[in-house]
Amino acid sequence: METKLIRVAAGKNSTLGHLYIGGLFGCYILEDAVRDRKIPERTAIPAGEYTLGFNTTAGMNVHYGNRYASLHRGMVEVRGIPNFSLVFIHIGNYHTDTAGCLLTGSYWQLIDGDYRVLHSAAAYKYVYPLLMEQIEQGNDRVVVCNQCSTSGPPSLR
Repeated sequence: METKLIRVAAGKNSTLGHLYIGGLFGCYILEDAVRDRKIPERTAIPAGEYTLGFNTTAGMNVHYGNRYASLHRGMVEVRGIPNFSLVFIHIGNYHTDTAGCLLTGSYWQLIDGDYRVLHSAAAYKYVYPLLMEQIEQGNDRVVVCNQCSTSGPPSLR
């Protein structure tokens, strides 16, 4: 089963999405804004198909390895993105925390025209083992799309 990120709403500088893992809702995802022109560290990745893998060399590994020692196998990295590198799924609350990465959240809020996610660490601890299992089973494909459909439960809008 594939992993799918469905972008459902756009803020002034942020994008809110739903992450489905194996057809089931995993968590909310916060990204930078989707833009026609790439702005380093301020642009969401383009819609498309990519792969997920473990990055064990990036600087974030030390912090996450210490913080989540019992489950950490490396940063979950979205690979094969044109003009982007080192795009990880990690914790954070605001679009200013992303630098182009995908932030996990259990809840979301819209404040002054931008989205933020809450209880990010709880969402991360929930989806990380699910993503790890998918990657280890060879189900490393991730589809990123804007307002696409899913085989999982209906999205909340």
